[in-house]
Amino acid sequence: MAKPETARLSRRERQIMDVLYRRGRATAAEVLKALPDAPSYSSVRTILRILEEKGHVSHQEDSARYVYKPRVKREQATRSALEHLLDTFFGGSAEKAVVTLLDTSASSLSAEELNRIEQMIEKVRKAGA
Repeated sequence: MAKPETARLSRRERQIMDVLYRRGRATAAEVLKALPDAPSYSSVRTILRILEEKGHVSHQEDSARYVYKPRVKREQATRSALEHLLDTFFGGSAEKAVVTLLDTSASSLSAEELNRIEQMIEKVRKAGA
């Protein structure tokens, strides 16, 4: 089976995946309750089926219900989405993405957050040397 492409999920698909990542597993009814401005129950079931076809979720039968769970770890899905974002908007350049993030959020970063970013940069420098 092909690797799921998290970056190509619709807004509603991402919301449903977020519910499944938070809960670990859920029925369509549980997903429906957790969604903001929730669509109909049949829409949630249809989207879950589509997510299953795309390889993002799997299900198990529990009596007459299907219980859905993510097929890939959240970290793996996050990495895939970030790689797609880098390729699409920054030509694959992590530097351009970081500069943009710092430009747009510099005033909201605390000294502690800036120190952690600085430590990560130093760690990467040492690993590359």
